Amino acid sequence: MAKLFKFIFFFMIMAAFPAFSQAGMINRIAAIVNDEIITSYEVDKGAAIIAKEAEKNGPISDADKGMIRQAALDKLIDKKLVDQKVKDLNITVSDDELRQTIDDVKKQNKLTQETFEAALRSQGLSFPLYKSQLKEQLERLKLMGQEVRSKIQVGDKEIRAYYDANLKSFSTDTYFRARHIFFRLGKEPDPKEINKVMINALTVLQKARSGEDFVELAMKYSDDPQAAKDGGELGTFKKGDMLSAIEDNVINMQPGEISDLVITPAGFHIIKLEERTPGKIRTFEEVKGEIEETLYKKKSDERFSQWLADLRKAAAIEIKR
Repeated sequence: MAKLFKFIFFFMIMAAFPAFSQAGMINRIAAIVNDEIITSYEVDKGAAIIAKEAEKNGPISDADKGMIRQAALDKLIDKKLVDQKVKDLNITVSDDELRQTIDDVKKQNKLTQETFEAALRSQGLSFPLYKSQLKEQLERLKLMGQEVRSKIQVGDKEIRAYYDANLKSFSTDTYFRARHIFFRLGKEPDPKEINKVMINALTVLQKARSGEDFVELAMKYSDDPQAAKDGGELGTFKKGDMLSAIEDNVINMQPGEISDLVITPAGFHIIKLEERTPGKIRTFEEVKGEIEETLYKKKSDERFSQWLADLRKAAAIEIKR
């Protein structure tokens, strides 16, 4: 539900973006959908939102602008068809439902009424306009529940089949606990310094591999200040938490094993793996709810696409060039 409220809030904010071009202020007809018009201004406004997102990936070409405008028009046609269906089925949202949803949006985003309205104003959106647009969005969500989601079922056999086919994705992470002895290099070390530090590190590595206590070696030789207290403890971590140079060694080690010298930009490390806790496959009962939600969403998306395609086929749509 929290995701829904954030989505609704985002949807309303995005609706306030300025027009795609000043030329779009001319309110000529872009399309007619079952005797209801879509104006060029509406298309330009929708294209502005899509263009803003596309620009994050680089400059937009003239060809891209044409595709963006077509995508905006298609979305407006779909919206018009959905809105018409809402009216046909007499779907409504009560004042209490609207008030509760707004309260939940504020709660999820930790906003007071004052800060909430301020956030809306910063995007050029008044509170009354927000309420009007939110009401429309809630009506559409009710329509989807009635026309799409209520007609979807996910059976236990489907859930089990998905689980069996995707066991790897339900495994927990392998965790490691390790120690290190660190030999620091200066910011711009010359070959002489590198050689000196490396010889020292190799000497300590030999001591560690000959059976001397790793904790005592770390406390005595490590350039990590904390090592004097904790014996070079790196703590418990999983893949992705550590520097790649250290991680690449650790994941191939067994408990008690001591690494070769590991080189990082900061210096040399000797790693000892203390513990390795293998990941395990989460049970079917643990993940059944997650799988059901995944399959339900997939079916919902597919059914909605087909439902919308059927609406288009039955509608009278005229595109003005």
